[in-house]
Amino acid sequence: MVRFDANEDLVPFEDAAGGRGAILGDSGWIREAEPGWFDPAWWGERARPVDSGGRGGAWFVRGPFGDAVLRLYLRGGLAAQLSRDRYWWRSAAATRSFAEFRLTRDLRLQSLPAPEPIAARYVRRGPTYRAAILVRRIDGVRSLADRMAVAGADAPWEETGRLVAKFHRAGLDHADLNAHNVLFDATGQGWLIDFDRGRIRVPETRWRARNLARLERSLLKLRGERTETDVRADFARLRAAYDARWATGV
Repeated sequence: MVRFDANEDLVPFEDAAGGRGAILGDSGWIREAEPGWFDPAWWGERARPVDSGGRGGAWFVRGPFGDAVLRLYLRGGLAAQLSRDRYWWRSAAATRSFAEFRLTRDLRLQSLPAPEPIAARYVRRGPTYRAAILVRRIDGVRSLADRMAVAGADAPWEETGRLVAKFHRAGLDHADLNAHNVLFDATGQGWLIDFDRGRIRVPETRWRARNLARLERSLLKLRGERTETDVRADFARLRAAYDARWATGV
């Protein structure tokens, strides 16, 4: 359960095609938000695709809110054959974008290293909706996937283990914990990103194990010319650091 924030506000709108939606953000400035901010075409050449990870639905943009990442919610796998970007409507609070905005904000309220959410949007037509989110861009970061490709055994394995344990202790069940969603800046500070479908839960073994198993699978998938044995040895270092941090209870 995410926390209530009295500073958030909603701006309803209707687009040219008759879709009805709303933008969620901080009440101090959200009335200035434009629905077009959530459309890469609106930015034109000022939108630059994010190359690594994901399904091709993210762009770097710069607006009145500063440098940000715009991410559209896109389906993958078999679901994408039915619709690439539409989801069944339940309620505004249940939209992927609003849920992630509020979860990310809640993590930051706990002083966890997550990107700042700027604003979220949905547009509803009939029984389905599309969604997008803007989050603050973190300067000078590289993903664990990139660090592994360059540094191999010298990548920040222990640091990653401690980072994940910190989020798990706070109850974050990350729905897509992979090597692209773990970032490190030039100072060595680690960050987690992309909390779509994540949720806060009572910490327990099963979902934590699922998160870690997903991360290990992504490392094996991205190992390149490294051997599976080498990658599993690196993950063992990560897991040892995770367990040591978890045992401290903080």
